[in-house]
Amino acid sequence: MDTLSYKTVSANRGTANKEWIVVDAKDAVVGRLASQVAARIRGKHKPNFTPHVDCGDNVIIINAEKIRFTGRKMTDKVYVRHTGYPGGQRFASPRLWLEKHPERVLEHAIRGMLPKNRLGRHLFTNLFVYTGETHPHAAQQPKEIKF
Repeated sequence: MDTLSYKTVSANRGTANKEWIVVDAKDAVVGRLASQVAARIRGKHKPNFTPHVDCGDNVIIINAEKIRFTGRKMTDKVYVRHTGYPGGQRFASPRLWLEKHPERVLEHAIRGMLPKNRLGRHLFTNLFVYTGETHPHAAQQPKEIKF
């Protein structure tokens, strides 16, 4: 029988071509930026996307302190954590996080959009968030991307 045979090509650590990209978070909405960055880190934009392999890009986010929320989320949204002690539930608003550690707002949003397993924890190491215009990854020659 004369038929065409197609083989599914799966990426692995050796064949995945990972790039470095820079994203400017100035005046970007947190959730919209986070979902696009999470897809980039995961590698879903690539034709050889493989769900169980780290085939995404390394993403550098600058100007993390200049992000914005829509509506009243800056004051009404609540980040909840627990100290581990009885009665140790603590609450914080995005305004408080942006004053103390602005990069954590984006890191928290993006981490929530990655898989909740070993791969997700490894993918999160491909994210670098910085306040201000500068970053220490100039040697990787990252490409600037607009979302």
